[in-house]
Amino acid sequence: MPRPVTLFTGQWADLPLETLCKKAAAMGYDGMELACWGDHVDAARAARDKKYARSRRDLLADHGLKLFAISNHLAGQLVCDLNNDARSDLFAPKETHGNPEAKRKWAIQAMKDTAKAAQNMGVKVVNGFTGSSIWHLIYSFPPVSEAMIEEGFRNFAKLWNPILDAYDKCGVRFALEVHPTEIAFDIVTARRALKALDYRQSFGFNFDPSHLHWQMVDPVKFLKAFPDRIFHVHMKDAALTLDGESGILSSNLNFGAPGRGWDFRSLGRGQVDFEEIIRTLNTIQYSGPLSVEWEDAAMDREFGGKEACRFVKDIDFPHSDRVFDEAFGGK
Repeated sequence: MPRPVTLFTGQWADLPLETLCKKAAAMGYDGMELACWGDHVDAARAARDKKYARSRRDLLADHGLKLFAISNHLAGQLVCDLNNDARSDLFAPKETHGNPEAKRKWAIQAMKDTAKAAQNMGVKVVNGFTGSSIWHLIYSFPPVSEAMIEEGFRNFAKLWNPILDAYDKCGVRFALEVHPTEIAFDIVTARRALKALDYRQSFGFNFDPSHLHWQMVDPVKFLKAFPDRIFHVHMKDAALTLDGESGILSSNLNFGAPGRGWDFRSLGRGQVDFEEIIRTLNTIQYSGPLSVEWEDAAMDREFGGKEACRFVKDIDFPHSDRVFDEAFGGK
């Protein structure tokens, strides 16, 4: 049976959820991955108000859509980040602005609330970010010691283990979207993050091949490295656009700007090898949703959202239950 194709609502959070449900259903999606911003899910409210939590799921059902996961990337980012500039003022509560530890305290509670919200909404996976206290040390100059990096992973474990206790209590798993600016951004750091948490079972990954591709990390190798930790899958494409002047660090150019060394693309219009990804998902027996996170700065999003849904449904296929030439033998 084909995997359900869902739409991650994060890039559509300017639209009321009911409006987006109508659009997603018309585009052909089977369900949604709801973002905990805009009016899509208020995690704190859903954690304490079961009626409100059910109303989110019921609204999707009214449009023939199912709910498979919720996501709280924004709050998760501030758990481990240094929080020492104004960028997160875009989404952190006003009363926390200018106070790094107040932002962290809010983020930790928000991520615990998201576990309870997921339980009340009847879903088993929360996707999101962790942030990182050591991302700014990515290039080792001034020189960075191994002790500094190790302290970053210890800090991650110290902050996230109590959050994951809440996930265990709620019977919900947390899936980190492996991504630059997070504690894990490639295969090496993903292994280290798991080790830092002593491989606890409630922590795994939201696989998004686009973030790996532009770093020149093989997405298929990631799946093979963590076959039992793939809790959710984002379908997103990217393309390296290196021109001899730019590099993969993006040259401080915004998405879609001419001259960037890489960019996100609508599904099927980039360079990610989705054929091999689907085959590997079959091998590791992943049966969860394929969630479209649509991003392409050069394309109308409604055109792209519809095209992406069709692309995923066309490229997905179920795993075989036999080797083809077994049919040659009698029974």
